[in-house]
Amino acid sequence: MWRVLKIKRISKILLLMVPFTLLLSYHRTNIPLLASQQGNIFGSRGISTLRNFLQSRNKVYTEQVYVRPPPWSDSLPTIYAITPTYYRFVQKAELTRMSHTLLHVANLHWIVVEDSDRKSAMVSRLLEKTGLNYTHLNVHVAEKLNSKGSGQRNLALKWLRDNFSVNDSNAGVIYFADDDNTYSLELFDEMRYTKKVSVWPVGFVGAVRFESCKVNASGKVYAWDVKYAQGRPFAIDMAGFAVSLQLILSKPDVYFRLHGIPSGHQETKFLEDLITLNDLEPKADNCTEVLVWHTRAQAPPLYRGYGDPYIET
Repeated sequence: MWRVLKIKRISKILLLMVPFTLLLSYHRTNIPLLASQQGNIFGSRGISTLRNFLQSRNKVYTEQVYVRPPPWSDSLPTIYAITPTYYRFVQKAELTRMSHTLLHVANLHWIVVEDSDRKSAMVSRLLEKTGLNYTHLNVHVAEKLNSKGSGQRNLALKWLRDNFSVNDSNAGVIYFADDDNTYSLELFDEMRYTKKVSVWPVGFVGAVRFESCKVNASGKVYAWDVKYAQGRPFAIDMAGFAVSLQLILSKPDVYFRLHGIPSGHQETKFLEDLITLNDLEPKADNCTEVLVWHTRAQAPPLYRGYGDPYIET
């Protein structure tokens, strides 16, 4: 009987020793300088070493967060993502979410245009921290338009035409990427080699699960699978197409129309001025895959006057 009790006591001692052994092993592996300390590891030297270790880990973490864009490649066409934005409570959250997607896209230039009389400090700081190639513009359109962001998109198109010439060999594509959408990384690979205008489905738009184009056996778009305003020549959402930079440069007078355009017709009027239906290039497996979604954040219910007003959210 006493032998059994002795074995049980030894087992308990061993079980108590295991966590301490693992803890010491962890510190020796992750903080070798502390493991080599003589005497009390909680002395001033040990605390200093621990502080330096934590600071170095924090530095590496910060660099990983803000310096992520892939190396620029001379062999890849540039994607110019044009994003109109305006102040609201969720603006920073949505721009942050979008920037974390764009950080994984090679050869991307982000053109962010604020609907404002001046550039906001918040957007300026956010863009600088991303490490992305970007251009920050602003223009305030006082009139109430049927398509929000049209004035901002037009300013971005003007900036591109002012900075690039149709006679230059500028391989690139323009995408109107609103800040309240969700984007698959595959989408940017699909659009990169657009010759004129490439198209694909868009999820959660027009009161249906997705809108798309219809593609025939020859790989040509011949109609549209939509519920809203089915008679539009180009019944497509802003997130559903990309345009060749060369095509935009070759037609310097084409902009989004700001007056006399019914709601939901900005895209079709813009594309009518650029191409014909036969020019469309269906992507995303002949428009059978959804790679972009309208997932705008819901405005949160907030208590007015609660919290520090100087803390940026």
